[in-house]
Amino acid sequence: MTDVKIGFVKLGNLGMSQVIDLILDEIAAREGIMVRTLGTGAKMSPDEAKDTEALIKHWDPDFVVMISPNAGAPGPTAAREIYKNTPTIVISDGPDKKDARQALKDAGFGSIILKVDPLIGAKREFLDPTEMASFNSDAMKVLSTCGVVRMIQEELDKVVDQVASGKSGKDLELPYILATPEKCVERGCFENPYAKAKALAALHMANTVAAINFPACFIHKDVEKVTLTAAAGHELMNAAACLAREAREIEKSNDTVFRQPHAKAGNLLTKTKLYDKPA
Repeated sequence: MTDVKIGFVKLGNLGMSQVIDLILDEIAAREGIMVRTLGTGAKMSPDEAKDTEALIKHWDPDFVVMISPNAGAPGPTAAREIYKNTPTIVISDGPDKKDARQALKDAGFGSIILKVDPLIGAKREFLDPTEMASFNSDAMKVLSTCGVVRMIQEELDKVVDQVASGKSGKDLELPYILATPEKCVERGCFENPYAKAKALAALHMANTVAAINFPACFIHKDVEKVTLTAAAGHELMNAAACLAREAREIEKSNDTVFRQPHAKAGNLLTKTKLYDKPA
């Protein structure tokens, strides 16, 4: 049986972009899949979108995962035109409105919309490379601990399984998910209700960060307003990461951390107790 070929197109950067192409093969031992990734760094214009065609489109993947901020921006929109005849799942922080998400579905694209993957305070007056990396590490702590990574991993695995069973093209059932904090935390598989509550709070906080950072990035002009607002958004993201860490520590103290590794053949194994073997 031939390997399932998965292409990852990264236009610009979300917190989830850091690991999106790693979560299907976390210990580099899975058989039955091939992955190719092309990232365009921080840029996400139509020119960058076109440049993904040579490596990813011509590789003829069974399906494509396209991750970017604001899927309605010109670059991601141009990229979808390139991949419109390839099963493609759009992962982005927007659009979150029902009509816009329905338009993606009507055009044949799957989607996982992550408002909990927040807008960074991208203003020169505040953001430098160190601050950027710190913010993304905080975002990744919330995304990983509070159920978002598992949600995406499970949804991509479902598509992999379909391809492996012989489905292809328009016959594939792609995910269509608006990833609210409530939906995400259920994928966290928390046993302790206080841990779950902390994780849900962290997700709601992450969901709010973009609303704080948006004016800093696109509305405010005064330097003091820009920097104070962006700093507040980043402080909230850090507080969310602290809550996410606390949630996991509760589960660790009770020896109830849920783990779901891939077997060599790609099927999912589970364990909860630290010293148990995955089965």
